[in-house]
Amino acid sequence: MIGYPPHLLYSLLYSAMFGFGKRKTPVEDVTTTETVTDSTADSLASRLVKTRRGLGDSMADFFLGKKTIDQNTLDDLETSLLSADVGVEATTEIIDDLQARLSRKALTNVDTLQLALSEHMLEILRPCEQPLQVDTGKKPYVILVVGINGAGKTTSIGKLAHYFQQQGLSVMLAAGDTFRAAAVEQLQEWGSRNNVPVIAQAAGADPASVIFDAVQSAQSKHTDVIIADTAGRLHTQSNLMDELVKIKRVMAKLDNDAPHETLLIMDAGFGQNALQQAEQFHKALGLTGLAVTKLDGTARGGILFAIARKLGLPIRFIGVGEGIKDLRPFHAKEFVSALLED
Repeated sequence: MIGYPPHLLYSLLYSAMFGFGKRKTPVEDVTTTETVTDSTADSLASRLVKTRRGLGDSMADFFLGKKTIDQNTLDDLETSLLSADVGVEATTEIIDDLQARLSRKALTNVDTLQLALSEHMLEILRPCEQPLQVDTGKKPYVILVVGINGAGKTTSIGKLAHYFQQQGLSVMLAAGDTFRAAAVEQLQEWGSRNNVPVIAQAAGADPASVIFDAVQSAQSKHTDVIIADTAGRLHTQSNLMDELVKIKRVMAKLDNDAPHETLLIMDAGFGQNALQQAEQFHKALGLTGLAVTKLDGTARGGILFAIARKLGLPIRFIGVGEGIKDLRPFHAKEFVSALLED
């Protein structure tokens, strides 16, 4: 299994442990995304170019000049899949299937191999294609957003607010990341930008108390959706996981079913380390969905296949850019087609 070199892994863990006291994303940076062109009109393939290159600079280039498909071809493909962080389990499954087809002489040329690869990739991802559906019978519909520092959590919340507004739903935000004053300010900026209320308290306030007040306020105002931010925490620190469990317990005092969605924001660039984070969060909190961000900036977009095989959790959204509309519902066929597009 391919992961990070020790020095890079150390750097990532150090950042996650100590970075929440620093202002990584100044509030003024949030407003600059107003000028960034949203990619909804762009093809997903153009946003996944780095992962596509990791899979051989598109399958067309990968197979360039190959007249027949043999074991060497599959060996090269296996290396490319692992390099894109598809993961050992999913890669082995794909290659075993292709080898079986090769032995039956069902892979006669590049076209049949591409078709077989596409079919198996889609088979792996399709069960995870479960868009988030808000139950309007539950007011407010409570979404608890979790994730470590640097995954794009607060920014994703701002984009989610816009997404639900476009569906005609009223939205409220809860600034539960009270460990960083900058996080509260950043969420308030997103609230202003989307014209949605943000419930916040002073830095250092009890996160569970902030979110309790926010849910209570949303109930009294009959708000459709409330999205609660939480501190970015290193997944190996059990005391911080305990804080998230406490938040869920406090929410249940107002609504036995809350939170209705526990959404993990994970950075695709962390590769297999992101998968380990997801496993720890799921064990502690019982995740109901994932949003995989920064797919446009990494060659490790294959992590979605590893997630699908290892966790089987719904992939609600993928992040493919900085624009406010660049957090998109996940569609398996669109994703696979973008990866294998000529």
